[in-house]
Amino acid sequence: MKITEVKNRNKDLIDCLLEIWENTVRVTHLFLSNSEIENIKPYALQALNEVSHLLIIENEDNTPLGFMGINGTKLEMLFIKSDERKKGLGKELLLYGIKKYNINELTVNEQNLLAKNFYEHMGFKVYKRLNLDEQGRPYPILIMKL
Repeated sequence: MKITEVKNRNKDLIDCLLEIWENTVRVTHLFLSNSEIENIKPYALQALNEVSHLLIIENEDNTPLGFMGINGTKLEMLFIKSDERKKGLGKELLLYGIKKYNINELTVNEQNLLAKNFYEHMGFKVYKRLNLDEQGRPYPILIMKL
């Protein structure tokens, strides 16, 4: 496995990462309907194009298996392909981000218990709860600090 920061955000790579995002969201965000996922997709695309640091984890064939986005010291997103989950890739990415980018804060949907539990296992603690998500929908957000 290899972790690299994306320097060239070409359309093919962004499309691949958006597919990973959608695939993962459909498996992990069971509280969202199909139409809600479709409505969120443009925001995910925007984030992939605009986040300060976009890092991917690839296999030996240079195929992206997951990615994370970082702004400052905040983890903005971390997604692993569904069939690659539970193999330590998320942990590897997050530890890399903590070490190289000083990640110390993140947000997670309260209903996404797998992610919340993962981040708690990695040492993050909830310090604030928002009743609405970033788009004003009724999906509470937990803000966590390392």
